[in-house]
Amino acid sequence: MTVINPELRYRWLWLLIGYLVIAVVVYLSLTSEPVEVDTGLPYEDKLFHLLAYFFLTFWFMQLYHIKRHVYFLVALFIGLGVLLEYLQGYDANRYSEFGDMVANTVGVMIAFMLSSTHLRFILQKFEHWVGLN
Repeated sequence: MTVINPELRYRWLWLLIGYLVIAVVVYLSLTSEPVEVDTGLPYEDKLFHLLAYFFLTFWFMQLYHIKRHVYFLVALFIGLGVLLEYLQGYDANRYSEFGDMVANTVGVMIAFMLSSTHLRFILQKFEHWVGLN
């Protein structure tokens, strides 16, 4: 069975949303005044990193199913997480943290694991369900 990327009528919109999420992650990672959210959860910073990179990777896994595309995205988002965290070390108001790099990578890997399940068709099913296809 040949794996192909899903046929999505509004692929351009889904890509635009994905690129906007990348832009938000880059901005939030490099701004000198990061957003502070206090939920009272232990290690909430790591949880937010994990969720951000999970969502980012999982979103693009909805659009790309061909294995070489998936592997490229995994490498891209792991690299982005490491690079942005490293660059934070150059801002006097921020610091680079290895634990954040690990949390980013774990988020990417969870999304990667889920990309081999039926969950990779959520966006395709959403288009069908709301009548967009």
